[in-house]
Amino acid sequence: MYSTLLIIDMTNQTIISRYAKLLVNYCLQVKQNDKIYISSTYLAEPLLRELIKETYLAGGIPYLNVEIEGQNDLAIQYGSAGQLSQPNPLRKYAMEHFDGYLNIRAPFDKSDGENEPADLEKFKAVQQANEEINQIYFERTGSGAMRRCLCEYPTAAGAERAQMSLSDYERFIYDSCFLYDEDPAARWLEIRQAQQKYVDYLNRCDQVHFKGPQIDVKFSVKGRRWINSDGRTNMPSGEIYSAPIEDSVNGKVYFSYPTIYAGKEVRGITLEIKDGEIVAWNAEEGKQVLDKVFTVEGARRFGEVAVGCNYHIQRATRNILFDEKIGGSIHMAVGQSYKQCGGLNRSVIHWDMITDMKNGGEIWADGAKIYENGAFII
Repeated sequence: MYSTLLIIDMTNQTIISRYAKLLVNYCLQVKQNDKIYISSTYLAEPLLRELIKETYLAGGIPYLNVEIEGQNDLAIQYGSAGQLSQPNPLRKYAMEHFDGYLNIRAPFDKSDGENEPADLEKFKAVQQANEEINQIYFERTGSGAMRRCLCEYPTAAGAERAQMSLSDYERFIYDSCFLYDEDPAARWLEIRQAQQKYVDYLNRCDQVHFKGPQIDVKFSVKGRRWINSDGRTNMPSGEIYSAPIEDSVNGKVYFSYPTIYAGKEVRGITLEIKDGEIVAWNAEEGKQVLDKVFTVEGARRFGEVAVGCNYHIQRATRNILFDEKIGGSIHMAVGQSYKQCGGLNRSVIHWDMITDMKNGGEIWADGAKIYENGAFII
């Protein structure tokens, strides 16, 4: 974990400067004349200032989209469905033409937009307005035409959601990004190299088996692509992921970490799967959320299977950017597949569910044990 002495000696300005350098030079790899779209709330101003500087120094051109508190609530309250159905032409242009997109989460409220909408008709109008833009985003980021990165700036709301003090939450975020290292980019290059070995191995495999005290699920990834998530598209990262053959998933799985959907916490999820379809489900807390989600088209099949490899993240924060990367965990997402993995399942849902593998968990690939008690052994 992080070095307490180093944290005490390092100023916040130094950390923010390192964060900006990492995002600009390692994650987005900004080059001469690259147009970079940077989106956040005004709470992230210290980081935004450093990002502007570093983008210019790298030869790029930064463009900011800064949100105010309550902006979306005001739209739903005062806008008509007709007004809200109009796509944002500025964002659409950026998604169509810009070279990089940096989305910095800096929430005002701990729900971070996950509460159920107050006006369903207006909410659907907003979704409709964003549909075309989102499709452009997925196509261009999937093809590599636009580089993108998602990260987090510590705010009081984020800390409350993670059930930490703000100072502890700051340390948690910065440590999970290796910003207390003298050269964070060098550390991420080491992680890239280590994870690539696992990716290369799994990309030669067909049958994968997640096994443990409360998990026994098998699936095929033949012809699908495992991806090395090494901090370039998410910061922090530290995971490898793929998409299972849709009808190949069979077994039972228990997810030990809490997860959030539509602002509601769900704990202790158990799923039973037959020929790719979730046929039974339960939860120690929040089963009614599962009941609702599994009425959505495509939500009862899996779009992702993954292994978390960031051992600087060892606790749930109710923020999927961090929780799915927990070192010594696996996760499976119900719903939408990633196109870049070759997945075919389609859904408006993509919900990651995470379980600990450090106490007896195993991963087998084509009959060989490759992972034990939360770590790869190949």
